[in-house]
Amino acid sequence: MSKTIQQIKDMYNDYPRTYWTLMGVSFIDHLGGALLFPFFALYITSKFNVGMTEVGILFALFSISSFIGSALGGALSDRLGRRGMLIFSLISTSISSVLMGLVNSLELFYLLALLVGIFTDVGGPARQAMMADLLPEEKRVSGFGIFRVVFNISAAIGPAIGGFMATRSYLVLFLTDALLSFITAILVYRYIPETKPEQHTDITRESIGTTFRGYFIVFKDRIFMFYIFASVLAGLVYMNFNTTLGVFLRDYRGIPESGYGLLITINAAMVVIMQFSISRVIDRYKPMVMMALGTLLSGMGFALFGFVHSYGLAIVAMVILTIGEMIWAPVSNALVAMFAPEDKRGRYMAAFGFSWGIPFAIGPLMAGGILDSGNGDWLWYACGILGVLGTLCFLALNRTVQRVGMMRDPEPVKE
Repeated sequence: MSKTIQQIKDMYNDYPRTYWTLMGVSFIDHLGGALLFPFFALYITSKFNVGMTEVGILFALFSISSFIGSALGGALSDRLGRRGMLIFSLISTSISSVLMGLVNSLELFYLLALLVGIFTDVGGPARQAMMADLLPEEKRVSGFGIFRVVFNISAAIGPAIGGFMATRSYLVLFLTDALLSFITAILVYRYIPETKPEQHTDITRESIGTTFRGYFIVFKDRIFMFYIFASVLAGLVYMNFNTTLGVFLRDYRGIPESGYGLLITINAAMVVIMQFSISRVIDRYKPMVMMALGTLLSGMGFALFGFVHSYGLAIVAMVILTIGEMIWAPVSNALVAMFAPEDKRGRYMAAFGFSWGIPFAIGPLMAGGILDSGNGDWLWYACGILGVLGTLCFLALNRTVQRVGMMRDPEPVKE
């Protein structure tokens, strides 16, 4: 026991105190989301007496608004600072959650979904840039790995509490999420200082137009754009985890919702128990090679669902894809910080959001069409193919970054 305590102390001392504070407030914030998000589909269908098509429209609106929110948040966090954008996002999300719980019109709910998507994602690049600001390069992979552990703990706890609340009142879910977001905003204001590098404070003298034109530098970074493309391929595979996998298991394999829920629990438990140790190991290897390995394992795990016909093998598939996820997920954000100049870190983080936004905008519709065609196994074969393509892209990127170097001097933004 004393050895375990000492290991915990050593791990705590390896990272700045502000980083741990950020992890604590992130847990509170994500707990609120984990209370509510799993029950959105149930709430919409029961509240407004509609089907899954309307729910699909809702998630498409969330994806569209997330692009806008990330772009705004990335540029403004570089211009105005990380802390202020994060606080603004939390307070706006808090107000929006209350309104969503009170609205009685589906059309108004759609409108609020657009606003909520913007407000929620406007703080995402600021939070990620703040983590990159706080951690030295050699600590970023393990630091983002810890963040994933925090996220998965909240994901494991939140739905159980949310389910208990939902049986009594959905409004309580919305109000609780709003309260937790507001508490998080207060804690960020009170305990987390601004982290934007001081040497770039002159960016505040830029015009708003110049700040947003900074995205041209991001989009002209061809290696980074190829990195996003490879990440989109990986995202098109992984987005099935929270969208189509449960439906496939129920309709094609006869596995009930409870069985799917257990697979999610296995995934979260593995991340909580193993992520930090895995992050420590993969720190020793080339990051693009680790992205390739993780993408390959995830693709293999998802592809296996097209061949398995027993619950035991479904568990094996989940274990394989989760190991892949634990390899590539923390490395992916750390790589963005390596690509980005300090004064454009928020914008690079925002642009990287496309690697998730695009898969979640188009993936469910494409995957749903395959499932509805009656050839559901082909969805998982396609996942295997995309996983291999993503792996090859990351290996090609590894050769490229080794040849030209990871850090490149960006071109100045012209007025």
